Amino acid sequence: MAKAPKKAYVCNDCGADFPRWQGQCNMCHAWNTISEVNLARTPAASARTSTANSRGGYAGISGGGAKKIEDVESHEARKMLTKIGELDRVLDDGVTLGSVVIISGDPGAGKTTLLSQLSCNMSYVMPTMYVSAEESLSQFKNRATGRLRLKFNSDNFRLLSESSVEAIIEEADRNKIKFMVIDSIQTMVMDGITGQPGSISQVKACAGELNRYCKQNGVTLFLVCHVNKNKDAAGPKTLEHIGDATLHIDTNEGLIRTLRAKKNRFGDVDNVGLFQMNETGMISVDNPSKLFLSGSSRDSSGSVITCIRDGNRNLLLELQCLATDTEAEYPQRVCIGVNMNRLKMLSAVLKKHGGIKIWHDVYFNLVGGLKVGESETSTDLAMIAALLSSLNDHIIPRSWVFMGEVSLNGDIRPINSGVPRVKEAAKHGFEKIFIPDANYHKSMEETGASIIRLKSVGDLLQHIS
Repeated sequence: MAKAPKKAYVCNDCGADFPRWQGQCNMCHAWNTISEVNLARTPAASARTSTANSRGGYAGISGGGAKKIEDVESHEARKMLTKIGELDRVLDDGVTLGSVVIISGDPGAGKTTLLSQLSCNMSYVMPTMYVSAEESLSQFKNRATGRLRLKFNSDNFRLLSESSVEAIIEEADRNKIKFMVIDSIQTMVMDGITGQPGSISQVKACAGELNRYCKQNGVTLFLVCHVNKNKDAAGPKTLEHIGDATLHIDTNEGLIRTLRAKKNRFGDVDNVGLFQMNETGMISVDNPSKLFLSGSSRDSSGSVITCIRDGNRNLLLELQCLATDTEAEYPQRVCIGVNMNRLKMLSAVLKKHGGIKIWHDVYFNLVGGLKVGESETSTDLAMIAALLSSLNDHIIPRSWVFMGEVSLNGDIRPINSGVPRVKEAAKHGFEKIFIPDANYHKSMEETGASIIRLKSVGDLLQHIS
């Protein structure tokens, strides 16, 4: 009688394993993410593991024993521009040839659209293959040649509908592929590995084998990865360790998509890419400040310009406020794009240190569909200015910019990267820039804009009342 396979209980979010099932993972504290997996291995799987180990680790290069560092051959990473400006920015001046890039995002975020555009561009440079295991080849063709109207080199571009890693590697070898997209890693399977597609064991084994093949043969690989309910990359954490770069597409209320690098072995992770999704695909936003400003030709009360820093980019945004007499028992507070808790805090600061009681319905909106996180406090000054402007029906000129954090004692606290933000505002023609006094630097005067230094909320009230 054959032995029953050994079992383990593995968290689908972080990959931690436990001797028995439990409701919550002790490592990542997620609930109901632990599932049962079989640990028994078939002879074929054992033979494959032995062979893989003899070829080295995930990089697929045999170690050949310990070496002195001066005896190790170094090869400079070669980069290539993809002709997608914002993607090149996030990857730090283009994709590194022979690297493995993992890209994740919510359903509908634009992963397939962006990689379809990328694959078509790369087909003019090298043999390219797009492996589509989530949709049929006819669906891919209809979208690429129909709605997106993509151009590609038919001699170099191959489509494959396959979920078997062994079959994919065989096709890549036969067609001498140098650029490949796997859409998605959660649909891939390997013979001899227990578990269904998307399970911890299958995702880890498939990603590892594809990575080894690409490293050994100089193939550039993009892996599409699903996300879990927390919007993190689904599957074991090992998956993120395998890749050279990990990218994520954030969605906003509108058509704006933000591409961020969570990891990049060949560049900076502070680079942020902005795209606009439309009927022709993911369009790089080269001048985001222009997109996020309303472009209104007339001044109106409650409208204020501010500058935030997202990664290493400075973005000029228009913040709009509408304060009206309340008709209910309690005044309403509605925020779109900005944090509600910041509004409540700033209202309390105005009441305590400015003597201004706000018994009104207050509505805030950030133009352009972008969301500002709770950690972005540099919009505090602009929120107060917009609120006072609407309350008093006082127009603030559109040539003014406000940036600064407001503390509970009414002080204007410094923000990070003050000089680059001021220079960005001056570059777009803004004439008067309000900043925290502690952020002032003499180089700001070289921009030609008038720099107004504020120490407290009282200073702000004197300028806009």
